[in-house]
Amino acid sequence: MAKDKKNKTRKKITTKKQTGRIAVIVSTFNKEVTDGLLSGAMTVLRENSIDDKSITTVFVPGAYEIPLAASHLCKSGKYCGIICLGAVIKGETAHFEYISNAVSNGIMSLNLEYNMPVSFGVLTCYTGEQAEKRSADDQHNKGREAAQAVLDMIKLLKEI
Repeated sequence: MAKDKKNKTRKKITTKKQTGRIAVIVSTFNKEVTDGLLSGAMTVLRENSIDDKSITTVFVPGAYEIPLAASHLCKSGKYCGIICLGAVIKGETAHFEYISNAVSNGIMSLNLEYNMPVSFGVLTCYTGEQAEKRSADDQHNKGREAAQAVLDMIKLLKEI
């Protein structure tokens, strides 16, 4: 059993039969960062006994393309949850704000439209250093958190 931040015991989802198929969408922009997020997400899925045959990984050029790919996967009816991973790092223009808002709003709307967990594992960082910390191979990896959120929501939606 896993423990959350408040030391409450949380049941792990242990079989693919309980979850169905999971899709993972990964932006290839800021690849060093998103590779770390993907590694973290895959670790959590494997820790929860989700086998690789039950996981579809899709790569998109940038974070902006994540909602479109997620929408297509939601419409397919093949998945019970989608993990979205990307990294937007602030530059010198307002582009950061536009992309961050568009991606977060797009992902949130898919949760509601399809009544399916679509997690937001897209880093929106002010510096590359912040992004590296959040994608490092440790317990604070945001890819891990996005994967766990999808698994927790799949379980919750089945229970309520």
